[in-house]
Amino acid sequence: MTLDLNSDLGEGFGDYTLGDDAAMLDVVTSANIACGFHAGDPATMRRTCALAVEKGVRIGAHIGHRDLPGFGRRVISITPADLRDETLHQIGGLDAFARAAGDRVRYVKPHGALYHQAAADRALADAIVAAMREFDARLALLGPAATELEQAAMAAGTPFFGEGFADRAYTLEGLLAPRGLPGAVLGADAAVVQALSIAREGKAASMDGGTVAVSAVSICVHGDTPAAVEMARRIRAALDESGASVRPFA
Repeated sequence: MTLDLNSDLGEGFGDYTLGDDAAMLDVVTSANIACGFHAGDPATMRRTCALAVEKGVRIGAHIGHRDLPGFGRRVISITPADLRDETLHQIGGLDAFARAAGDRVRYVKPHGALYHQAAADRALADAIVAAMREFDARLALLGPAATELEQAAMAAGTPFFGEGFADRAYTLEGLLAPRGLPGAVLGADAAVVQALSIAREGKAASMDGGTVAVSAVSICVHGDTPAAVEMARRIRAALDESGASVRPFA
């Protein structure tokens, strides 16, 4: 069993810091680094890329809506043409810092509201994939399996990798439960159990007490989750103990 462990990082801005990126990069194998739209700034992007390369962690462009005040979690209406341009802009900006550090952007993962919008809207999914292919046809797409994002990637010949979430509850439909709902963000004990369930069985618990299918080669631990680093350490240890080979997918 081979599995990747990823986290959303580089989400500070100016004097504002969020999470312990350096410590998290000692645990995960892939880093979804904010590109300055929903979070991040040039200095943060440079610093996070340099740390990732130093620690042998793969770099992914965590693209989002132009929404610093809302942290990219607000639904924003955008045309496919504008999204294509904004995606290309974000990938290119992060890749410059990745190359300065000695590597390159390996994959793309949408953030927040854009993640869910593109998963449900084929035109938006196609726009993201088109920008990826314009920049570098080797780029892979990380996102929820069995959605428009996967279909768009498959149609274009872009490598796609399914993602599961250790620290988020799922709805009966297999979607992430809205953060505002009680129990939507899981504590460390539940997150460890869920990570192992996704890894071993391809299943996660739903908020109604049932289970949902989660096809994933990469499991996410959010960098802004309370005690995120300790949670990630426990998940990594549990995966190692289960016999999983934890390594980058890209």
